[in-house]
Amino acid sequence: MTTRKPVVLITGASAGIGEAIARRFAAAGWNIVAVARRPEKLAALAAELSKITGVQTLATDVTSPDAPKQAVALAMKAFGRLDCLVNNAGSGRWAPHRETDDTMMNEVIDTSLKAPFRFAREALHVMKPGSSILGVGSVYGVVGGLNGGIYCAVKAGLIGMTQALAVQYGAEGIRANIVAPGVIKTDMTRDFWDTEGFQRTNQEMTPFNRDGTVEDVANTVYFLASQEGSYINGQTIALDGGWSTTKFLSYEALVAKRAAA
Repeated sequence: MTTRKPVVLITGASAGIGEAIARRFAAAGWNIVAVARRPEKLAALAAELSKITGVQTLATDVTSPDAPKQAVALAMKAFGRLDCLVNNAGSGRWAPHRETDDTMMNEVIDTSLKAPFRFAREALHVMKPGSSILGVGSVYGVVGGLNGGIYCAVKAGLIGMTQALAVQYGAEGIRANIVAPGVIKTDMTRDFWDTEGFQRTNQEMTPFNRDGTVEDVANTVYFLASQEGSYINGQTIALDGGWSTTKFLSYEALVAKRAAA
């Protein structure tokens, strides 16, 4: 039976940015299909969100070749429609080119580029006009990052994929956009959040008075999926407080004394 409520499929939905996205869509009344690797995290999320909306979960690795088909089939069986795909799952592996072996390279490509491509391909078989495909990328797909290596290459590839989707399917009423956050505080970034190097390259170079949050990302993703964002197509939204478009340095950094060589 097809529900009247719109349906969103979110990968990497059990924690961090993905969990925040699931909560934001649920609060707006969307039905949720949450995909992630950790069944216990998914179960806890579903138990909470099912109090306000319909929730289906799929515990799987997004790199599994049959994961997209399973996830889309689950959405169609449970809710009869799929209105938005949020490709959020990704690998956070960083290293310079010379230190990136094929194992690491393939992991990042499989998780952060091939899986989103496959999920989009599968979703397009059932999406109707008014649907959208959204990616959660990184500002490091817009500008290069020191030691970025394959991470930056893949995030730039996501932008290219998004633009290709937009031009190919926009005439059918299916939009594609990507949100490119700066570094957001999650379990993936928490260990180095307060290190001096991180502070210098992020907080001291961001012309804003606070850090970005998972809720900031979730709100932007939801806006792009909503009717209010329904004429936005093929765009990359840098969600970084101005980091990527300015040459800002904090006053403390500007007046700091260099250490003797």
